[in-house]
Amino acid sequence: MPRPRSLTEARIAAAALAVLDRDGQDGLTMRAVAEEIGVSTMALYRYVDGREHLESLVVDHMLASVDVTPPAAASWRERVMALCERARAAIGEHPAAVPLALMHRHTAPAALRFAEALLEVLAEAGFVGERRAVALRALLGQLFGSLVLTRFGPLSGPGTAALAALPEEEFPLLADTARHARSIASDEEFRRSLELVLRGMSPR
Repeated sequence: MPRPRSLTEARIAAAALAVLDRDGQDGLTMRAVAEEIGVSTMALYRYVDGREHLESLVVDHMLASVDVTPPAAASWRERVMALCERARAAIGEHPAAVPLALMHRHTAPAALRFAEALLEVLAEAGFVGERRAVALRALLGQLFGSLVLTRFGPLSGPGTAALAALPEEEFPLLADTARHARSIASDEEFRRSLELVLRGMSPR
């Protein structure tokens, strides 16, 4: 049977992201997405090979709006910061999609464009070879690590409160640090953490 003309990858991805936002990663099935669109599961399979392809479409759709043009007249560290903040904002709007963004960063075209933009900034700054590879890895680690921590262990969450309540005679530094951490917003936490990483990075 011919494919329904109204069914596009963009529409499928948007429906899948809606399911993911509402029902979480366990609820993201071909059947659920087909029902969200209003078509049969078999009709959906004419466009999507399976779960992995569907997840990749979601990640691509989520990151498609990220502007990968670095700000002009800025240092390489400022350009990296801007790119990472844009990607974090796009992914952060969909907490249940955080693991998918990490898993499919190698296949989603928009994720590849984002990585290429970061590498262009690093290359222009003088990073080459293995040093550039490690620098990219450090930036992605900071980006995805921040997203995971924000989802599963935010500084404003009960985990930090529990640490702040630890007995000071046994855990003086941990308790004191947790009390200070509670007032740090997630965006500020990411920015300041990435600044620390960037200060330690050098092309030579």
